Amino acid sequence: LMFICINTHCPKNPLKLFSLSFWSFQPDDVYIVKNKPVTLTCRSTPATQIYFKCNGEWVHQDDHLIERTVDPATGLPIMQVKIDISRQQVEKIFGLEDYWCQCVAWSTTGTQKSQKAYVRIAYLRKNFEEEPLGKEVALDQEVLLRCHPPEGVPTAEVEWMRNEEVLDPKTDPNFFITADHNLIIKQARLADTGNYTCVAKNIVARRKSSSAAVIVFVNGGWSTWATWSACSAVCGRGWQKRSRSCTNPTPLNGGTSCEGQSVQKSACTATCPVDGGWSEWSKWSACGADCTMWRSRECTQPTPGTGGKDCQGVDLQSLNCTSEQCPQSEYRTSGVEDVALYVGMVAVALCLTLLLIVVVLVYRRKKEGLDADVADSSILTTGFQPMGIKPTKPENSHLLTIQPDLTTTTTSYQGTLRSRHDVASKFSMGNGPLLEPLPNSSHTLHNGKLPADPNDFMNRLATQTYFKTLPRDSANTSYGTFNFLGGRLTLSNTGISLLIPPEAIPRGKIYEIYLTVQSKEDLRLPLAGCQTLLSPIVSCGPPGVMLTRPVILSMDHCSDAVPENWAIQLKKQSYEGTWEDVLQMGEECASDPYYCQLEAETCRVFTEQLGRFGLVGESLSMAAAKRLKLVVFAPTYCTTLEYSIRVYCMDDTQDVLKEVMQMEKQLGGRLIDEPRVLLFKDSYHNLRLSIHDLPQALWRSKLLAGYQEIPFYHIWSGSQRSLHCTFTLERLSLSTCELTGQLCVWQLEGEGQSFSLDFNIDNRPLDSEFLLMDSSTPALAGPSAFQIPYLVRQKICSSLDTPCPNGADWRLLAQRLKLERHLSFFASRASPTSVILDLWEAQHFHSGNLNQLAAVMAEIGKQEAMIFLVSDGEC
Repeated sequence: LMFICINTHCPKNPLKLFSLSFWSFQPDDVYIVKNKPVTLTCRSTPATQIYFKCNGEWVHQDDHLIERTVDPATGLPIMQVKIDISRQQVEKIFGLEDYWCQCVAWSTTGTQKSQKAYVRIAYLRKNFEEEPLGKEVALDQEVLLRCHPPEGVPTAEVEWMRNEEVLDPKTDPNFFITADHNLIIKQARLADTGNYTCVAKNIVARRKSSSAAVIVFVNGGWSTWATWSACSAVCGRGWQKRSRSCTNPTPLNGGTSCEGQSVQKSACTATCPVDGGWSEWSKWSACGADCTMWRSRECTQPTPGTGGKDCQGVDLQSLNCTSEQCPQSEYRTSGVEDVALYVGMVAVALCLTLLLIVVVLVYRRKKEGLDADVADSSILTTGFQPMGIKPTKPENSHLLTIQPDLTTTTTSYQGTLRSRHDVASKFSMGNGPLLEPLPNSSHTLHNGKLPADPNDFMNRLATQTYFKTLPRDSANTSYGTFNFLGGRLTLSNTGISLLIPPEAIPRGKIYEIYLTVQSKEDLRLPLAGCQTLLSPIVSCGPPGVMLTRPVILSMDHCSDAVPENWAIQLKKQSYEGTWEDVLQMGEECASDPYYCQLEAETCRVFTEQLGRFGLVGESLSMAAAKRLKLVVFAPTYCTTLEYSIRVYCMDDTQDVLKEVMQMEKQLGGRLIDEPRVLLFKDSYHNLRLSIHDLPQALWRSKLLAGYQEIPFYHIWSGSQRSLHCTFTLERLSLSTCELTGQLCVWQLEGEGQSFSLDFNIDNRPLDSEFLLMDSSTPALAGPSAFQIPYLVRQKICSSLDTPCPNGADWRLLAQRLKLERHLSFFASRASPTSVILDLWEAQHFHSGNLNQLAAVMAEIGKQEAMIFLVSDGEC
């Protein structure tokens, strides 16, 4: 080779400069994967010979693959040599250093060696040297998950996955992977809850560790206390309470619940109410142009205060003036007076003639044995008139006074717009028969009470196929006889009633109607999926009777009254015994024969067909909840060391509470605390009950387990009867009378309640202290069943049924009574006002205030419907 140096800085040995670029390609380290051989390559320019030397020994010439070419740029020869290395060749060098190979090239300039290329067998062990472990950490806490990957050649790379998704610390800086492959979560978030996996991989395989569950929990915190409730006592000492919830924050993922009481009680003293008293009457006013003078008084001695009663009676009186005082008397002529006299005499004669005709017709019909179903309605209505007896003037009259004309055959009623309980005093006939017996064993109406033997009535019902499941005890059944004036049936202490509005029964018809609540043992309603029974099963009948307008069936329900959580259906049993969905709540159609108003605790069903009904709900989310009533009973008398406490968990409806009270009365139990309400959610978790904090020196529990559980489906179905847990305690001495402790009731994975047990075994409080006992009459017929007098009702309907351009009609009445949601239903009826008043009667049977209703009418501007006097002639 010739080398010409032109630059003064040329090296002393020009061959060394050439040797720097002798190798154009040297072999690199390689890995044998499984059993595949690898190829090593050397390329040199220029070179006359190239051979491989592996582990100090020359590779046989036949194993070389040689290629010779010429560099087109320089014209120098290029030599490239390849050899294949198999797995067996490498494994033969067991125990020595790594298998290596090197190229040796010869040229005219000398010999040159390449770098060593190491050949290794690649692998990756299966088992991790250290795998991550699951952890439960609090919110915002740092989390360290360790991972030591399996041994491998080449060394394995590590990545982390959460729920099968690769974590990238670059996109989420809350994650950090250390140099030794550990994962750090800087501040645990709720979203960081999941299954974490360490993944190791190289050119051979990819290994995954076992998953480590990281649960980020939140410990519960108390919300602020709510305001104190009103004092329970209307007058004198009572108690008030306030509550807080474990929602600040709500426990999540197994976090601890709040410690302490969720409800606090405090004694309070309520100011006693002051009933109002009337002042003296003012002097009579001067005689007016209408020959009337007035006087008034005020309710100021004393003025009612602190919830006291208003003065009863009228604050305004009128009196006709004498002819001398009347300003119009001087304009009257004797001729006019004579005409009035003659007109009066003719009117009296006509009335006497009509009365005689009516008496003759009644007498003939009695002779002919006329059946009650086709009896003249005048016979029925006459029974409601205090005939031949002058009614006493009520002490508390209202602005509205109606005096009946006893000479007519139309329905009349002597009364005022006042409380229903004052109506009875206006009838001197008391509870006597309103209708005398008709010939041929016809029906007889005795103020809504059946004159026949109750057992006979139940036996007659039981003889019919449809009534085989009716209860035989009269305590669960109410019945009466009704005509077109309507009435009301009530099952005391159950919240169940049936309102039969006026004109619902056709004129000339008399129906014997019953109302009963079904026992869960006698009849079970089929449920599917997440459905639950929300109300008692109520029967009213007989089915098939013709009604001209809907009656209103009222019954309790135990849903949380949150419409978005429920799909609620009204079910009705057919004659064949199958249950049918007759109404979907929220999808009511005004033309349907059924309609329903769902209130906070009560369901009111409008129906024109009597039968057997039940309310069924299907939860749409796990937030749906039923109201449970928790009631605690203990023995009335205890003469032994053992003492049992029974805790009932039942649907929050009055009929179930009544059933338990009756059963405990037979068992000799007594109520030891007021009933409590618990929301039971559709979360598939059982209800757990336990007693804590008993004084160990005086009491001990005989239960082996620390708690008792009621299965979720037993409660959720609503078809189980009287679910309860019994806690058997033992007192260490017969002299121990005080029992204190904590009763804890909670649904697993949910918020619980804690009740204090603190009572004396020897004291026996009355159960009625905790219950509002309903003493209403089971059956009321005619005007006594309604608070609004019949003629007043007709006046209101005629005034408000006609639409007004300014909206001062029945629509405004519905709005004032907060019933505007049902406007389409009211509008579909012949008399919308009448249906509104029916609903008002059903809602306010016990607590209705006619003064408030009168105030609503005054706001509407319909004064003529409330302030008018009805004279004898007008009646």
